[in-house]
Amino acid sequence: MPQINYNRLSASPFPSTLDERLSTAKGRNAVIQHINKNSPLPIYYQIEAALKQQIESGLLQPGDLIPSEREFAEAHQISRMTVRQAISNLVNAGYLIRQKGRGTFVANKKIVMQLSGLTSFSEEMEHLGLEPASELLSYQMIAAEMPIANKLGIREGAQIYELKRLRIADEQPLALETVYIPEQLLPGLNQEVAITSLYAFAEASGLNLGRASQTFESRLATKEEAQHLGLSVSSPVLSVEQLTFLATNQPFEYVISAYRGDRYTFTVEMERQRG
Repeated sequence: MPQINYNRLSASPFPSTLDERLSTAKGRNAVIQHINKNSPLPIYYQIEAALKQQIESGLLQPGDLIPSEREFAEAHQISRMTVRQAISNLVNAGYLIRQKGRGTFVANKKIVMQLSGLTSFSEEMEHLGLEPASELLSYQMIAAEMPIANKLGIREGAQIYELKRLRIADEQPLALETVYIPEQLLPGLNQEVAITSLYAFAEASGLNLGRASQTFESRLATKEEAQHLGLSVSSPVLSVEQLTFLATNQPFEYVISAYRGDRYTFTVEMERQRG
């Protein structure tokens, strides 16, 4: 990769002409060489397929700025509406992302999570070849209010940990989570431990984790979530509530998380139940 690349999402200023954009680090092999206007394949589909292939092959990298609709249209003598359809399809599919006032960029690759076992965030990221990290935003001991006490199977007013953590992979914020754990289960949970894997600490403390139930909901990011996750307010996030149990069926933790909607894909494998 070149040392200077003005096509990167974080770089500024951006090149102002098509030739400058294409000659910066990528060259003309980073754009569509030829559109066959006599092909039975629609022109928008040819554009879409060509850009998709370049993204999947790594020719275009996350954060690269692509030419504007006008520049594509002028370069190939086609309508901007045709280009817009191709770009919109790639945005909807998660390959590209639009930044208001800045342009259209190659999106970060989505993290595909297979919901098939109870694993920690750290374990999931390491399995995907990513480097996990946590930023502890707040740590406090509070008295459990009734809704959370009911979740955790404890009396109202019992002491619980409340941890707010920003979950990070390869230095990119992915999720904002709030964790509630009964103090009686992990009396040694301090701030130093709170930025590491809680599952690893729990198991090292002699607890045997058993299972978890999760509830998913798509919604818009709050101001706090947008700030920590690097999103604009009202960007889509995937809200996940998780209740984790010990092997004895005793509730261990209740977690509320907001995952970046543009970075995560969850998959579930199912088998047909036969009578």
